[in-house]
Amino acid sequence: MYQTLHHFKKQLGHIRNWLDAAVAHAEAKKFDPNLYLGFRLAPDQLPFAFQIRTVCDTAKLGAARLTGKDAPKHEDNEKTIDELRTRVSSVIEYLDSFTAKDFESSATRTITTPRWEGKTMTGANYFTEHVNPNFHFHLTTAYAILRHNGVHLGKRDFLGPLTQTAPA
Repeated sequence: MYQTLHHFKKQLGHIRNWLDAAVAHAEAKKFDPNLYLGFRLAPDQLPFAFQIRTVCDTAKLGAARLTGKDAPKHEDNEKTIDELRTRVSSVIEYLDSFTAKDFESSATRTITTPRWEGKTMTGANYFTEHVNPNFHFHLTTAYAILRHNGVHLGKRDFLGPLTQTAPA
């Protein structure tokens, strides 16, 4: 699970790049980039700002619950791209505070959340069945909202640089 923190931090870093691309696109089209915060793919879907908040919350609360550490609090009141960028950066900083040792007993830890009404999961199941898919669901949805609204992003912007080695 600790190894996945690197991936979460990498993806959160990509979000900062997507936000930059969104601002550039809005400026080129001459509209307020903060309008993106309310954009959605479907009328019954939660907006872009919610998607980014949930990506951040999934990463920070997942790490916190798996290790027993306190997560930073966010007010969920971001109204600008810059405020979303600040939130993403604060979560990356929080994730940077963890070590592999913090996760040593996380697989067998009992996890619950207020929404589960007293039900529990093991840390391993929580991570596999909830944290990882929830993170990627909201990450992908945020990306799709920007793409749907004309922001020039491609698959490489989603994946970022790959860890590759050259042939010998």
